[in-house]
Amino acid sequence: MRFADALSRPGLGAIAEVKRRSPSAGDLRPDADPARLAAQFGSAGAAAVSVLVDERFAGTLDDLRAARAATDTPLLGKGFFSTEDHLRELKEAGADAVLLILRDLDDETCARLLAFAHDLELDALVEAHDAAELQRAMALDAPIVGINARDLTTFDIDRRTQLQLVARAPKDRIVIAESGVHTRAQGAAAELAGADAILVGSALMRATDPQAKLRELLSRPLVKVCGLTRQEDVDAAVEAGADLLGFIHVERSPRHARDVLDTPDTTLAVSVFVEETRETSADLVQFYPDRGAGVRGREAMLLRDGVQVASVLDQPWQETDPVHWSRAAAAEGRVMLAGGLGPENVQDAIAAVRPWAVDASSSLESEPGVKDHERVRAYVEAARA
Repeated sequence: MRFADALSRPGLGAIAEVKRRSPSAGDLRPDADPARLAAQFGSAGAAAVSVLVDERFAGTLDDLRAARAATDTPLLGKGFFSTEDHLRELKEAGADAVLLILRDLDDETCARLLAFAHDLELDALVEAHDAAELQRAMALDAPIVGINARDLTTFDIDRRTQLQLVARAPKDRIVIAESGVHTRAQGAAAELAGADAILVGSALMRATDPQAKLRELLSRPLVKVCGLTRQEDVDAAVEAGADLLGFIHVERSPRHARDVLDTPDTTLAVSVFVEETRETSADLVQFYPDRGAGVRGREAMLLRDGVQVASVLDQPWQETDPVHWSRAAAAEGRVMLAGGLGPENVQDAIAAVRPWAVDASSSLESEPGVKDHERVRAYVEAARA
């Protein structure tokens, strides 16, 4: 199945959605051209393209046909489907997969449609909104499960609950985090919770350049500014475009922060601990098991709810020590580079290692614990170039 295969590739994938309007937000992109957008999303790296064919979203089956004629990227037909005829129409219009919404389907109907989709060689994305629906999806043995952060009755977004459900989903299923992703950090949050892909619609449709927005959401490395001690420095890092904001909870550090400062939900907060951790409101924990030569050790773990989701290689990444770079490039899994990075060398480190994230702290300061906002902007700009 082309849709499932595309979503099973390593790294975070994206299903880019074409929709002209939304019942919750009204008109998004009334003049959206499904053929043009589908082709652009495919060239920008989308694993698949979702096309709304429901009139409540100003969509039709002709939009799916137009997208099929414009791209070889797998297509998801999206709407409210409840009969075999609906699935047959989608197949004939060029869909590779169909959306089945558990809120609107009883188990018997959903099971029947899953079997019929299989007969048509269509994949099925079975969508859940809460723990009970996730359990139903598992009982139905749905191979692809979407967890939607949007309540289809109130249209409210609850990303926290979504991430909890993503983390609970079995690892042998393809898991899609739907709705609520507008930034790289929000996509990374879904990735670290266990999502294989994100489904993004409104953020793309509202963007001046949807293709460029999709590339931005999928681009790596993420950029972390660490050692933040003042709210004004947090705000400067956010304005510069940092994805991860680090707070060092080590009293002997000149960058000691007692608490996590205010961070927007468009970013991820990271609490940094040495030797032992404590309760924190941060999204992630960067943990150094031992002190090494100083306050920081040479390697650390990035943890989400106590589970390691990435490795931190905290070493001096200088041009005079190329062995470090080659060793880091050979490391398996997600790697965050730290230690000695700044505006002057971060691009070279990225080119050599291709890390999942980069981390800088002291090189961005005017004095210990005080960030130089110009250097922060320069570092983030260089890392995201």
